[in-house]
Amino acid sequence: MTRPDTSSDTRLIGLFLDMLAAEQGAGDNTLDAYRGDLEDLAQFLARGKTTFLTADTERLRAYLADLDARGFKSSSVARRLSSTRHLFRFLLGERMRGDDPAAILSGPKRGRGLPKVLSIADVDRLLAEAKARATAPEQSPSQRLRALRLSCLLEILYATGLRVSELVALPLSAARRDARMIVVRGKGNKERLVPLNQSSKQAMADYLAARDAPRQEQKISAAPSKWLFPSSGESGHLTRQHFARDLKELAASVGIPAHLISPHVLRHAFASHLLHNGADLRIVQTLLGHTDISTTQIYTHIVEERLKSLVRDLHPLADA
Repeated sequence: MTRPDTSSDTRLIGLFLDMLAAEQGAGDNTLDAYRGDLEDLAQFLARGKTTFLTADTERLRAYLADLDARGFKSSSVARRLSSTRHLFRFLLGERMRGDDPAAILSGPKRGRGLPKVLSIADVDRLLAEAKARATAPEQSPSQRLRALRLSCLLEILYATGLRVSELVALPLSAARRDARMIVVRGKGNKERLVPLNQSSKQAMADYLAARDAPRQEQKISAAPSKWLFPSSGESGHLTRQHFARDLKELAASVGIPAHLISPHVLRHAFASHLLHNGADLRIVQTLLGHTDISTTQIYTHIVEERLKSLVRDLHPLADA
């Protein structure tokens, strides 16, 4: 029996990812997610002696059932279905197939969960602890620099609501002394302006002073790293995972359980606290870099609670 040409599927995945990068500006994280999803699909199809070019709708339904049997959450199944649909639309558009077997597939129904949100008091405790560590006496220079870096990361994240990938990859130019706004390159390689507050600017100044002190003392003339948060790793800047570990350790020290905290939770806190204090949803959408307002609308429960409290507290006929 003829075995399916799995190398053909590998080639098609490569072509599809090239299209996403070139035409839609997809970033590395997005491309990695698509690659993982589609490689898993290709392996499943190969076990049934089919490929992307020969699979039919029933075989794709069997793949979704297999994901369910493997214990995938409905959100993960829905994401894999989305990847599958995108691939087969691409194959149809490129005339590599004459049909789209994924077009009529239906995925699991899923409700959109509310994001985890820290209270303002929780965030204040995190920021205060980070600042206390940064100013603690009897630290080695390396310990102080690491503490100042974490304090700087937290101040910027809560002041701007950046994605963690955007935060760790900030260029050194973001720390200009006179900067009131920074230019952020987000998803799809799109740029947006994000304002800085005084606390985040001061945290950057303190961190940079400590970071550059050895260079000045040793009179090093070579240009510094182009990254605000450099590291010796492959990317040249601090990794998301490293920052997340430091954040969880800091949170644990102030009594916030590790499962309730992540850089993305602080992004949620930024958006939720703005809306709670009366910010317009469209402004929050712009600051977060959401292309679609529906993505930002996950925070509308905050607005609804605020409206209820306003009616309860201010309406003349409200219960005393």
